Amino acid sequence: MDYPLLDIFFTTMWLFLWILWFFLLFRVFGDLFRDDTVGGWGKAGWSVFLIFLPFLGVFVYLIARGQGMGQREVQRATEAEQDFRTYIRETASDTSGPGAHVDELARLAELKEKGHITEEEFRRAKAKVLA
Repeated sequence: MDYPLLDIFFTTMWLFLWILWFFLLFRVFGDLFRDDTVGGWGKAGWSVFLIFLPFLGVFVYLIARGQGMGQREVQRATEAEQDFRTYIRETASDTSGPGAHVDELARLAELKEKGHITEEEFRRAKAKVLA
């Protein structure tokens, strides 16, 4: 089998470029369909353009809407992080979960150990927490 080293290099390069092309194409389609500012007909038009003339369509899309792609991606990431932080804050402040009882009982036990409340007060507060 005669396959020179340079041919292996070129085959690997073309394979890499082919995979890179598909990543770019999927990224453009993903940005197009996540963008709320483009209407249905606009998305349909861009899709037809990208399907029938993919190279030209991707390059025109990147020229026309490329700068906005980065801005939309940053905005989506910021919104996702804000949603995550809001969820964490709400979950951590939720006092109705099972962890709330454990924390309250631990606080009561600490107060009893330090002598701030009596055994009877501890039992009443414990019964109230567990009820």
